[in-house]
Amino acid sequence: MSNQLTFDVSTIDQPSSFKDERFDMIHQLYTEAKQDRLAFWNNQANQLVWQKKWTNTLMWDRPHARWFSDGILNAADNCLDAHLTTNAKKTAIIWESETGDVVHITYEELSKLVNQLANCLRADFNIQKGDRVTIYLPQTPEAAVAMLACAKIGAIHSVVFAGFSAPSLAERIKDSSSSLIITALDANRRGKRIPLLNMVHDALKQTPTPHVPVLTVNGGGENDFYSRINAQPTQCQSEPMASEDPLFMLYTSGTTGQPKGILHSTGGYLTHAKYSTKLVFDLTPSDIFWCTADVGWITGHTYVVYGPLLNGGTILMFEGTPDYPNKGRFWECIEKHRVSIFYTAPTAIRAFMKDDPSIPQQFDLSSLRLLGSVGEPINPEAWHWYYRTIGKSRCPIVDTWWQTETGGIMLTSLPGYHPMKPGVAGAPLPGLSIDVLSQDALSLQNTRGFLSVTEPWPSMTRGIWNNTERFKDIYWSTFDTYFAGDSAYKDDDNDICVIGRVDDVLNVAGHRIGTMEIESALVAHDAVAEAAVVGVHDDIKGQSIAAFVILNCNHQESPALLESLKAQVVTSISPIAKPKMVIVTPELPKTRSGKIMRRLLKQLVEKTPLGDITTLAQPDIIPIIQKKVELS
Repeated sequence: MSNQLTFDVSTIDQPSSFKDERFDMIHQLYTEAKQDRLAFWNNQANQLVWQKKWTNTLMWDRPHARWFSDGILNAADNCLDAHLTTNAKKTAIIWESETGDVVHITYEELSKLVNQLANCLRADFNIQKGDRVTIYLPQTPEAAVAMLACAKIGAIHSVVFAGFSAPSLAERIKDSSSSLIITALDANRRGKRIPLLNMVHDALKQTPTPHVPVLTVNGGGENDFYSRINAQPTQCQSEPMASEDPLFMLYTSGTTGQPKGILHSTGGYLTHAKYSTKLVFDLTPSDIFWCTADVGWITGHTYVVYGPLLNGGTILMFEGTPDYPNKGRFWECIEKHRVSIFYTAPTAIRAFMKDDPSIPQQFDLSSLRLLGSVGEPINPEAWHWYYRTIGKSRCPIVDTWWQTETGGIMLTSLPGYHPMKPGVAGAPLPGLSIDVLSQDALSLQNTRGFLSVTEPWPSMTRGIWNNTERFKDIYWSTFDTYFAGDSAYKDDDNDICVIGRVDDVLNVAGHRIGTMEIESALVAHDAVAEAAVVGVHDDIKGQSIAAFVILNCNHQESPALLESLKAQVVTSISPIAKPKMVIVTPELPKTRSGKIMRRLLKQLVEKTPLGDITTLAQPDIIPIIQKKVELS
């Protein structure tokens, strides 16, 4: 089989409005970074407010980096206090609840809330610098307030996605040795009330210290969030934080099943968060920026809370889901709040594609000027739909690659500078060094290889909480450089297409095939809105291919259609990539953040135990898929 990618990477010109304004500025950034990379990062760090400037830019002892290590600053001061003299009355957060309630919070109001909670944490719960605080909240302003209040006093926040089950929450509380839990009585989710406080109590029963105090929004009793903070002053002394002091830890899944507590520093993380938000999204004072990610994920940390607030921006936080109570809820929000920058996941985009195409046309999306994609590679078909249907062929798309571990965006096509290529993430941001390597660590071009960051960067993770050896083994044992765990492909322009996780590569009769390639081939068929592919055990081939597809609204399942889909893969890739089975399903098993849980699909086909499915957005889809598998 050829190493050449089979999907469309044709170039589309950037909208002309970005070219004249940004080209020279971005070119200058690349020039400066190439001439002196450390001086470049010094300039970016200087965009923050420091209590004490640093003298050491980088101290590198592989795999441990220390950036701006003798500098002192505070994250909350940079997100809030820095804007109070000029933008106190500007809206920092627009929040819309699932039920349609809307709240506007100014920088001044947000600062007072953060200070009150910070004082409460210190005075009422004796939270000190370095203590861990678990935040288990829905997508509400209190989540941002809690994160910033922890930053204000130097506590390390650990935000746990409010869709996680009690055992998953317990695991994270135990590993981090949290001194306090901040939660809510319940959360809205698709018209139902999810009892978060009850889940916290269940989780604490499973930890060695079941009497950790719990501060609860709308919970009543002596530890009610607002009753506590309303008694506190609105001014708070910020904790001086060394640049390398931890800002937060965020748990991400591990291949062993044990979550990894990814640790991020203060100065380096903030530097990249501010820089990348401004550069990638062309953020201006008049923008309404909507990143649809939950704060429980790194995207919510960097591009809902820290990045936009560091730049004095206005962010939209939305509590609900894209299709509740109707299929047009996202587009309704864009119209209502005049959103200008929209950053969402490919899984959401593909879900929109299968709906009635007239739905987005019912809303005024003219406020949009830039679109973004995050979370996994976006297939060209979804890219084109997004560009034409939502962006009306006038909004550039930033297809971004990055990870919890990288802290912020690493690869993209910058509007006004790089030509966009559907399905290709693009180039490293100025100041970053990223390559595609062979197993022997040689740079590859036009050949599939391993994605690696080859120079230290400010927002890189500082390690895994309480597990240095695991940090070295996962990220630094493959190469001398940081191994991202993704396979990728670098074209003649040195633009990088991220194919997917290395463990998402199938081995069919000795041929290695990326699941994304097969999924892209299936979605290229006009009947298919979304596809997920898994490898299942095969006594002869080692692995065979099972494909799960969602059909567009104007197509029906039939034997002829299933054969047509298999033929599509054969024509697009190779006969070796032909799926053994194609299963039509009304939905795929997805987490509440929109990621497809391919593990469950594999387990359904191989008839192995599924384990915990409480993080699924629609758990009732499992028996439906199971029945389809049995009939196939």
